[in-house]
This record gives sequence, C-alpha cells and structure tokens, in this order.
Amino acid sequence: MMAGSLDAQEASFRHQVVTEEAAVEGNGVGDQVIREVVSIPQTPKGGGTPNGARSPYHSNQVSNAQSHAITPAGTRSPSALASPSMSRSPLLKTPKTPRTPRTPRTPWTPSLSPMGTPMRRVMINMKAYLEDVGHLTRLNPQDAWLPITESRNGNAYYSAFHNLNAGIGFQALVLPVSFTVLGWTWGIISLSAAYIWQLYTLWLLIRLHESIPGKRYNRYVELAKAAFGEKLGGWLSTFPILYLSAGTATALIIVGGGAMKLFFQIVCGPTCASNPLTTVEWYLVFTCLSLVLAQLPNLNSIAWLSLIGAVTAIAYCTLLWILSVSRPRPTGVSYEPVRAKSDVASTFAILNALGAITFAFRGHNIALEIQATMPSSLKHPAHVPMWRGAKVAYLLVAFCLFPLAIGGYWAYGNLIPQGGILNALYGFHNQDIARGLLGLTFLLVVINCLSSFQIYSMPMFDNFEASYISWANRPCPWWVRSGFRVFFVFFAFFVGVALPFLNSLAGLFGGLSLPVTFAYPCLMWVLIKKPEKYSSSWYLNWGLGIVGSILSVAFVVGGVWSIIDTGLKLKFFQPS
Repeated sequence: MMAGSLDAQEASFRHQVVTEEAAVEGNGVGDQVIREVVSIPQTPKGGGTPNGARSPYHSNQVSNAQSHAITPAGTRSPSALASPSMSRSPLLKTPKTPRTPRTPRTPWTPSLSPMGTPMRRVMINMKAYLEDVGHLTRLNPQDAWLPITESRNGNAYYSAFHNLNAGIGFQALVLPVSFTVLGWTWGIISLSAAYIWQLYTLWLLIRLHESIPGKRYNRYVELAKAAFGEKLGGWLSTFPILYLSAGTATALIIVGGGAMKLFFQIVCGPTCASNPLTTVEWYLVFTCLSLVLAQLPNLNSIAWLSLIGAVTAIAYCTLLWILSVSRPRPTGVSYEPVRAKSDVASTFAILNALGAITFAFRGHNIALEIQATMPSSLKHPAHVPMWRGAKVAYLLVAFCLFPLAIGGYWAYGNLIPQGGILNALYGFHNQDIARGLLGLTFLLVVINCLSSFQIYSMPMFDNFEASYISWANRPCPWWVRSGFRVFFVFFAFFVGVALPFLNSLAGLFGGLSLPVTFAYPCLMWVLIKKPEKYSSSWYLNWGLGIVGSILSVAFVVGGVWSIIDTGLKLKFFQPS
C-alpha cells in the first residue's frame, strides 16, 4: 500500500516538473535552470517495501496505466506520459516531437513617459535651478542693498563702456612728458611693456573673480584679503584703492575745472567783457555738476554715462594728437633725452618717468566691481562677457594712448610742459587753430572728466553705504545715500583746492598705485590658484609680482627725489 502511494506521488511530481519545464521555457529562462530541476533523482522502485517486493495494489496500478497508455487515436495520454512505468518501457517509446524554436529575448527597457519619471524631472529642475542661481554661490543678502552689486544685469557692452571710460583719463595726457626723459626707443619699449603687462594682470583679475566655487569676490579689497589674509590684505590694498578712487576723483576736479576755465576763455575770446570766474569757482562748478550725476543709484545705472565718457575720451585723444601733428612744430624742438646734473638724479628722473607711464594704465582697481554687476551661472560665468568687453575696450585704449604719446612727443619734443599735451596745445597753437575746434577739444575733456568721476567714486559710495548697512542692518534710505555722496564730492573738492599740485605728482602716485595693477594680481593668482610648483605659470607670476613690488618702491623714491630736485613748489590753497 505504501509503495503504491509513493509511486503515485512520484508520477505526480514528474508531471509537475514537465509542466514547469514547459512554462519556464515559454518565459525565456535559460536551459541550465531546467536541467537542474529535471535532474532530481527518481525514487527507487522498491523503496516502499523491503526486499523489493511489490504489493498487489501496485500491480493493479501498473496494469491500469498500461491499459490506458494508448488512446484510440494512437497517441499517448497525459497520464501515460506521467507514468513511471510507461516512461521506462522500451515498447511504448515514440519519436519525440521537435521543440518549437524559442523567440529571441529582447533587452529590457524601462517604459518611461515622455516627461520621464518624477524623480528624473526633479533632478532636471534642480540642476537648472542651481545653474541659474550660480553654481551654489553663497550670496550675501546685503549685497542687494549696495550700489555695486545692487543690479546684476550687466553684459559685455557694459563691460566695454566701463573699462574704456576707466582706462583712458587725464593720466594719458602726461605720457609725452615721460618720453622727454626716456627718449624714443626706451619710451616706446616701456609703454609697450606696460600695456602688455597690465592686460595680462587684468585677465588674472577677471579669472580670480570666481576662483573659488561658491564665492564671488565683488571688490578688490575682498580678493586681497582672501589671498594675503584678513589683516595683511587689508593693509596692502586699502590705501592704494583709496587713492585710486578718492585721489583720482580729486584729480578729476582739478583737471575738469581747469579745462572748463580754458573752454570759457576760448569761447569768450580776448574781447570778452564779462568778469571770468576764478579757478576755485570753476572747481566748484565742476563739483556741482558731478554731484548731480552722483545721485545715480548704482554702477549699472551709469552705463550710459560711461558710454558717453568712452566716446569723448576717444574723441579728445584723437583730436589732441591730430591737431598737434598737423601744425608746424615750435622752434627749437629737440628729441635728446633730458639729462640731470648727476647720475643719481638722472636715475631717479628715469624712475619718475616710468612711474608716470604705469600711472597712465588705470582701471584695475574697479575691474572686479564691474564684473560684479554681471549675472553668473554654471553655463554662463561672468568672466566670459567681462573679458569680451575688456578686450574691445583695451584695444581702443591702445589706439588712443600710443598715438597720443608718440604724436605728442614728435610735435613738441622737450618743449612740452609738465602739464602735458593739453597745456602744450593751448600754449603753442591757441592762435593758429580754429577756436571752435580748440573749444571742442576742451569741452570733450570736461565731459570725460564728469563721467570718469562717477565710476571712480562708486567704490567710495559703496564703502560708505556698507558701513551704514553693517551698523543698521537695513538698506540706506535715500536721504542717507544722498548725504554720503554730498559729503564725498565736497571733500574731494576741498582736497583739490588745498592740493592743486596733485597732477604734478604723477610719478609718485604711479609708484604708490602700481602694485594694484602690476604686482598684486600675479601674487594673488599664485596664492589662490596654487599653480604647480616650478611650472611656467609659477615662475611667471612670482617673477612679475616680485618685480612689480620692487618697481613700486623704486618709483616712489624716484618721485620724491624728482620733487626735491626740480624744486616743485607745493602751493597749498593756491590753485592757478
């Protein structure tokens, strides 16, 4: 009885295996799994009773299975296929039906909707958001209250306008004076070397603006503190930046007010019966006009003013050298370099002349501020439009400065006064040039000084408002902002009246401000970017930084010596 039950279970188990084999094959599972399932050993025939004896019940089961093994149609029944005895009987074996070839399996692909899965949409949106924000830039909320970073919609055009307006100024007017000491050869070589050097350091500053992921250095002092340390960086950069902003604004009042006085004299003519204003009064007129324009709120809001300043700068530089070259040269013009009484004095005079050349290249102190007005993201970093505009601007700067220096020196030689080519044009050709053309030249100088005053004063306005915001933790009210600007403009006016000889100290101030343009950018690149030691970049930037620092000290000493040697009379509160 027990043996029959075991054989029946065996038959049922084998029928189940065959059924599962067919099902698994239909699902495309590999043959290896099927073989492992089918190869399970069968139960021994005589395992149910001792000594292999069969029970009567088992004999009946076998006879019944054999009698139903062949159906009337001559085919095996399913029970016969599952019977152990039939599977082992050699008399009932028939040829196996060939299997139907399986359909090749296709690789599994996820069925995504056109919009993708929700997680995928979230990741795409997050990536776009981070790119728009500015690759995880940590923004200071107080920057939205300050005039430099209040508006961030600048572009390459704004970059070109601001850089050109800041790159050409009254410092260029004294370039021919430097040639009187250096001569033709060394004058051109020095001017070319200074131009290439400052263009390279400008590129360094533009790339350092976002040198650390998540941080934008919006001001020159911020970058200096990050590179040199909080205390040392502030000490090294604060005074040069202060002079290049406040000092330049003061010098612009002196030059602009003086140009307004000459413009009135040219237009009025020698027979003018009106009582002319004094020099101080012309300074005051220029200061009041500057104060009106100073009420523009932020750096981007003066982009149109920088465009006007850029156009007038190109125009008056071109007019100055064309009018000077087109007129007969004064009698006694010589191109021999001026020699001092001693070798020491000659050396310091050369250093003073080189300092005046370096002082002609300005604008690096506000390069980071200009770049801070531009939006930045991972796909569209701010350095791309900034550099694109700066390249155009400084190409035009070269077209202005080189003809002005070379043409001015050719026209006047050693006879050019210390005030520069503008004073030479008025002194030598005020009678043989049409009054309208001469007056237009001085009017363009006045307009350029007014526009340049705004861009160089903006960092000072920003510092005043930053102090108030850090104290009050709220934006500046309009009356506080206006009060700061009134105070600064009239402070610059007071300094201009007290120190009217500032323009004669171009060499001295060139040495003081030289590190901002020529030395600090190279050193900051090494300290922040950390180029590979002893690589070409490492040698180049360390070399330029050290040489620039040494030249700065030498130019300051040369400027002081030149003041003592030439006997410059420091007339306080006596503008002429």
